[in-house]
Amino acid sequence: MTDELKKIIKGCIKGSRSSQEVLYTMLSPAMYAVCLQYASDSDEANDFMQEGFIKVFTNIKSYRWEGSFEGWVRKIMVNTALQLIRNKKQMIALNEELTEDSSYELPAAQCNLEKDDLLDMVRKLPVNQRIVFNLFVIEGYNHSEIANMTGIPENTSKSHLHRARIALKEMIKIHTGSRNIVSRKNG
Repeated sequence: MTDELKKIIKGCIKGSRSSQEVLYTMLSPAMYAVCLQYASDSDEANDFMQEGFIKVFTNIKSYRWEGSFEGWVRKIMVNTALQLIRNKKQMIALNEELTEDSSYELPAAQCNLEKDDLLDMVRKLPVNQRIVFNLFVIEGYNHSEIANMTGIPENTSKSHLHRARIALKEMIKIHTGSRNIVSRKNG
């Protein structure tokens, strides 16, 4: 962590509006991208981010000065997005079991999707699938952790991930016109 960032954090702890503004300006592009992964549109992503920064500034005194500060903020953003989604009652716990092998297929890497195209595809997933996909694939949580964070059963988390992968595979096929498939086991 740079001395400049330490100074900004200490200013935020003291309640300095100018330090908060600098921190917001510094981190908002990356945090917006995080929030956009969970939101259905840019307005919702902005709402998630605004609420997340309120929590950051409210709880900044609890930052332990360990690890990445940006990682600490990112975790707050993810948890805020999940909380706001739960509050909207969009996260419906369906006791679903995978009835088929949990293998899935991904289009070959040479399909050359742009990052924005892939993010748009993820945003088109149903909310439950989008959340589980992001938590598992992007954030690196396991199904047990996802179940605890979202309040859904672990097998439901696995089912949502499986369905998200199938849906993404189909969207990528349509987008690229690709029929070249690679199999991979995971999750």
